[in-house]
Amino acid sequence: MQSNSRFTLRQVCSSSLLGLAIAAMPLAHAEEVLPEYTFMDAIKTGKNLTSFRLRYENVEQDGNAPTGSPLKDANGLTLRSLVGWQTAPYQNFSFAGQIIDVSKFQDNFNDSTNGSLINSVSNQPDKLDYAKIVDPDYTGINQLFVDWTGIKNNRLRVGRQQINLDNVRFIGDIAFRQVMQVFDGATLLNKSLPDTEIYLGHLERVKQITTKLRDDGALEIVNLKYRISPTESLVGYGYFSSFDDLGFGRAWFGNAAAAGGIAAGKNGNINQNADQGNKIIGLRLDGVHPFTPDWKGLYTAEYAKQTDYKGGDSRIDAHYYKVGGGAAYGNFALRADQELLSSNNGQYAFQTPFGTNHLFQGWVDKFLTTPVEGIKDTFVTATYKWGDFLFFADYHVLKSDESFNAVGGGFGDKYGKEWNAAVTYNVNPHLMTKVEYGKFTESDQYTLLPGNNAAGRVRDTEKLWLTLMYTF
Repeated sequence: MQSNSRFTLRQVCSSSLLGLAIAAMPLAHAEEVLPEYTFMDAIKTGKNLTSFRLRYENVEQDGNAPTGSPLKDANGLTLRSLVGWQTAPYQNFSFAGQIIDVSKFQDNFNDSTNGSLINSVSNQPDKLDYAKIVDPDYTGINQLFVDWTGIKNNRLRVGRQQINLDNVRFIGDIAFRQVMQVFDGATLLNKSLPDTEIYLGHLERVKQITTKLRDDGALEIVNLKYRISPTESLVGYGYFSSFDDLGFGRAWFGNAAAAGGIAAGKNGNINQNADQGNKIIGLRLDGVHPFTPDWKGLYTAEYAKQTDYKGGDSRIDAHYYKVGGGAAYGNFALRADQELLSSNNGQYAFQTPFGTNHLFQGWVDKFLTTPVEGIKDTFVTATYKWGDFLFFADYHVLKSDESFNAVGGGFGDKYGKEWNAAVTYNVNPHLMTKVEYGKFTESDQYTLLPGNNAAGRVRDTEKLWLTLMYTF
């Protein structure tokens, strides 16, 4: 009897435990709780914004310095350190901070720290005899922003930020220079519609590559992109600037020099009162169209109009176009383009004060500010990729839209010619090396005023860059 009782009790207990285990299995699965994703997790799984770029630059330029002595060759060795981090999203918020330091190891150059590209550097009198390399030493905040992604397919960013739109002709961070151009304000990126990106921005301050902080206006951005295919797009844009002075020495108006002359009216009177408020409205069609796995067509067609805005000078009335195309076979590409920044009868020319202008009209930077006679750039570009090497070369013929005064009297319309070449070698995914060279040769001798044989000359110039960059 006792034995049977033990057996029965054992059966009951075993059956009960098995029943409880079976019953508990789905309950345990339903109540399983994932570990809480903390802010520390968001920090640890974030994105590194750190890189170091060491660069040597040499500039050989004909002509005289403001002191009257021959212009000395510039030699600069600088290191740009970007150190930063962006967290992963935490409760729909992401935080980013990035500091920048630019240090000079060789300082035989004029770095334009007066905030202008004009040859007068009051705080660097010993550098006036050198050619320009616009890489001042600087330490500060490069980026500091908060992203909010609480609405699906939307990203709101508030704070100091880099902005690069389309081919960076109108809005860019000028990352080629050691001190970058960054913007303070709010931007919104919306991808709710299929194949469509809507980018809106309200920016109230611009830190320029000279380290100058501009805060005397605002920039409104509207950029609408429709992707025809993964490699082709149609973009409509509007850029509305109420900045009164963006640091080009008021050289937008009158017969201003292309490469560092004074700002003067067409009759020779200096114009220091022209408001630079302007708007640009345009349309861009650009892409790479594959015909076969090897053959691709390349094309660009773009037009924009620039007029005065919010008190801007009434002479601001010019247009822009870029047309061109070519073909790519395998890793080789060749194309021809023409770009025009037009002139308003020699009173004003199309300007791109927020763009990465170094990439256009040649790398030698003779036309960062468009001369009032305008620029027509006809150029051919070739690229070839071989393993971890990328080869680049282009050739530019640069003319004016309106005839300009020439040295010794008369008129001309040929600024000059320029060719550029570069070889990039990616040692590994983190380490990149690059050699770049550009040479500008003057044609008709541009002058600021009739009969003035010195002012405004766009002198022969050669530049060489050697770059070593490590990105985390």
